[in-house]
Amino acid sequence: MNDIASMEGATVLVADDDQAIRTVLSRALGGIDCDVRVTGNAATLWRWISDGIGDVVITDVVMPDENGLDLLPRIRKIRPELRVIVMSAQNTLLTAVKANERGAFEYLPKPFDLNELINVVKRALVERSMPRHAKGADKGTEDDENLPLIGRSQAMQEIYRVLARLVGTDLSVLVTGESGTGKELIARALHDFGKRRNGPFVAINMAAIPRELIESELFGHEKGAFSGATNRNAGRFEQADRGTLFLDEIGDMPLEAQTRLLRVLQDGTFTTVGGRSAIRTNVRIVAATHRDLRQIVSQGMFREDLYYRLNVVPLRLPPLRQRTEDIPDLVRHFFSQGAEQGLPVKGLDRDAMSRLRSHDWPGNVRELENLIRRLAALYSEENIGVEAIEAELAEATPSKIIGAPAYSENLSEAVEHHLLAYFDAHGDALPAPGMHERVLREVERPLISLCLAATRGNQIKAAELLGVNRNTLRKKIRELDIQIVRGVK
Repeated sequence: MNDIASMEGATVLVADDDQAIRTVLSRALGGIDCDVRVTGNAATLWRWISDGIGDVVITDVVMPDENGLDLLPRIRKIRPELRVIVMSAQNTLLTAVKANERGAFEYLPKPFDLNELINVVKRALVERSMPRHAKGADKGTEDDENLPLIGRSQAMQEIYRVLARLVGTDLSVLVTGESGTGKELIARALHDFGKRRNGPFVAINMAAIPRELIESELFGHEKGAFSGATNRNAGRFEQADRGTLFLDEIGDMPLEAQTRLLRVLQDGTFTTVGGRSAIRTNVRIVAATHRDLRQIVSQGMFREDLYYRLNVVPLRLPPLRQRTEDIPDLVRHFFSQGAEQGLPVKGLDRDAMSRLRSHDWPGNVRELENLIRRLAALYSEENIGVEAIEAELAEATPSKIIGAPAYSENLSEAVEHHLLAYFDAHGDALPAPGMHERVLREVERPLISLCLAATRGNQIKAAELLGVNRNTLRKKIRELDIQIVRGVK
């Protein structure tokens, strides 16, 4: 009853330079007993608002005389109770964020769903008497070319709308999606467009950090905390204070480290490895994973309470094959990036673009980016045809043998591969001192454990297999806290 009462006699102001949209909205809103006034320019809309007319405003962004977004701060200043719904065909993250920052009640991309718009209008009319909360300050001058996320598909529009609502909060966000979909870009967008933009953005890849080093990496360590710790080292939580901490591949975090992470998320304090004093931290957590955390929880490999702490706002990124309409924009973006980095200016013909849109993209946006860079570097023609696309896609698709490993490498290569990922996870910074001993411990544990398993827990045989003294082996078992199961193989 209250909803119906709020509709009757309410005045909705519509500003859009498209006559067809004005007609559709006039009829639809009139059908819910609203008085509708329509105009094709911002000047008339502003005059109505200045005269105190209207309960809800629906405005386009691009109009002949003024940008609709520029009206929002002025509207909020003279009529803070007035709900403004922004619509735009400029379906970018920046548009959604600006609309939200400047005080829009809701942002809807064009083409819009009429039923959804009517429901938004109803909600605005019901809430018009409620006080408004101030939004963040306008960031001003960014352009679409500098946006971290590219795409105007419906799937991306939903992502933009969620992000626009989240940038002004400190809520924890769990980003899920296949590898290569751009999960770190989401984290950076939340940081760069949010209220913590002036603070640090710190990222850590949990899959690239050896198990024994995770606590030291996250929380830091004191001088003398372990062999090789010659200085105090600040962990990622301390480095990210008053900023954003991005925990990538959170599903690969070992259980023992999850307990300490849960504790710091609960009370905002932690202690360094080897430290006694609690350190308070103020960080926004954005976590990401390509794994199904609910399944991992059910398997007992991930703490349920930690999952709910991280999953305050879930955000699933669609794979590229579910938003192929974004491929032309992405292609232009990557070609433009390549040109800025010294690669030749290139483009694709129509057949080549169609072939890209029909590809399955198992590597998602990362695969597309790499392909575009290869095309720009290796092909001489300015307008690349479908033959080049076919050749590159065929070359990039490995022949798959059921049961065969993805690649073959010896131990030295495997260790090097792992350490490269470890250094990459630190970005421009260096890992904590004492790497030599930490890496050796990381190798020793599985080596000794496997030898003990192979000898069914017989330490004399295991010591002989390893080529070490029996006492040395016993000492290593204690130091590394290796569990021995005797007589079982």
